[in-house]
Amino acid sequence: MLKLLKRLKAWQWLLIVAVIAIVVTQVLMFDLELPNKMGTIIAAIRSGANISELTKIGGEMLLIVFGSTACTVIAGFMTAFLAATFSNDLRRDMFVRINEFSSREINKFSTPSLITRTTNDISQVAMVVIMVLRFAVSAPVMAGGAIYQIVGKSRDLSLVTATAVGVMFVLIISLLIIVLPKFRSIQKLTDKLNSVARENLTGLRVVRAYNAEKLEQEKFNKANVDVTKTNLFVNRAFAFMPTGMQFVATCMGLTITWMGAYLIADNKVAFENLAVFMQYSMQILMSFMMLTMVFFMVPRAAVSGQRINEILTTFSSIVDGTFDGDTVEKGVVEFKNVSFKYPDADEYVLKNISLKINKGEMVAFIGSTGSGKSTLINLVARLFDASEGEVTVDGVDVKQYKLKTLYSKLGYVPQRGVLFSGTIADNIRYGKQDATETEIWNAIDIAQAGDFVRELDGGLSYHIAQGGKNVSGGQKQRLSIARAIIKRPEIYIFDDSFSALDYKTDKALRERLKAETKEATNLIVAQRIGTRLNADKIVVLENGGLVDAGKHSELLERCKVYQEIAYSQLNKEELI
Repeated sequence: MLKLLKRLKAWQWLLIVAVIAIVVTQVLMFDLELPNKMGTIIAAIRSGANISELTKIGGEMLLIVFGSTACTVIAGFMTAFLAATFSNDLRRDMFVRINEFSSREINKFSTPSLITRTTNDISQVAMVVIMVLRFAVSAPVMAGGAIYQIVGKSRDLSLVTATAVGVMFVLIISLLIIVLPKFRSIQKLTDKLNSVARENLTGLRVVRAYNAEKLEQEKFNKANVDVTKTNLFVNRAFAFMPTGMQFVATCMGLTITWMGAYLIADNKVAFENLAVFMQYSMQILMSFMMLTMVFFMVPRAAVSGQRINEILTTFSSIVDGTFDGDTVEKGVVEFKNVSFKYPDADEYVLKNISLKINKGEMVAFIGSTGSGKSTLINLVARLFDASEGEVTVDGVDVKQYKLKTLYSKLGYVPQRGVLFSGTIADNIRYGKQDATETEIWNAIDIAQAGDFVRELDGGLSYHIAQGGKNVSGGQKQRLSIARAIIKRPEIYIFDDSFSALDYKTDKALRERLKAETKEATNLIVAQRIGTRLNADKIVVLENGGLVDAGKHSELLERCKVYQEIAYSQLNKEELI
């Protein structure tokens, strides 16, 4: 929390004004003036003062109230502005940091947890900023001023007030000990609830197809009940606190009244002094009640603050390099004794891969599921870094590149087409922000998406829903391919990006793609034999190792692994 609150230094003058306004409010309204003025007006009435004198004192009290109200409005405006700006900047910084994360960090925190941290956790911290500025500042001022006023007025009545404060303090500490462990549980359970809900919504079609609604409902209900029970426990504890404090305050008031009656009868305390003492005693208890609200909010916000700081202090394992110059080679990719294993894993996914791909070559990667095809080409885009060995692009280790420079050389198309909310034109322009409409249509036609885009209402202006929910899987793949084509990169990376296309579209797209990208290097992961037949080189992987590499005809003669895959899809006549 302290690390996060240091960010308020950026608005220190507003902070100072807010604190001054809060202090002045308490001094004018509670600690010094109003209770004393009330004692004065009671004494004046008892002494038989005329109406003009009483009106004068009443007018002074009204002025104090108006002044304190103005200060309260100023303080409220300042604290609200500070909290809103603070949370806005915090969300922005977290969003920027998360965007820098590699797949390793995303998997470490999980997507639902990252969403909770950028929403619920920041809201908790922002709420505490308001609470601290309003109550943690005003309550000590109120209590200090009230104690200063009652000291020396009556030892017996002061003892009653001190006892009430002690009981309230014990009550607060007891509840904090009980409730504190639940705060971290609430945030973790909220992560779990978001994870279950997100998983269900993402796989809604599969859930319905397998009539698994009841199973998913049970999973959600369990997560929901866990959150509800923990929140109920905390809220019930909170509900007990004001009731307990009110009971202590009432007992204190009754005791002071009872003892005060005897003291007045013995002429040890004047009636107006007893009334003033009662007011100040209540202000002391009120200050403790306000501090209690802070005490209960701060621990939960501290948990949220820790979770936020975990994001802000975590840096991507993919470190930005320094090289941003020009290279002699263009479109050349080389793997030099590359091995890779995922973080915290024992087994290597890739083992000692050495391979060179020259400019303009179309290289296809083939292998059984889990052989490491996608992992290998993802090392080129630095979605992960090689555990051992070196991956170079144009003769330079990818780790030495500035990420922006490396990505400018690549056109990456994942297996699962990713589209963003906005128009089709907006999505294609991710590849080239200043692309003209003619360039967009050309890229779409090459990707074999022109026919269906022209049939859509609005064409390029057709609105894509979040995640591309309103287009099919094949359409998403083709638009994703068009986005890479319009970039005109040195190297295209297709991670099984033709899997959702029918054979006719697949063939037409590959023919156009080969003609349009003949100067660029193409790295293709594809399970279909038809997608690989005309490749300049086919790389066969098995259990993370490179088995063989060559043309289709060569591998069909000498590579047993390739033969098994090929014959499982096509017969001998079709493969010749």
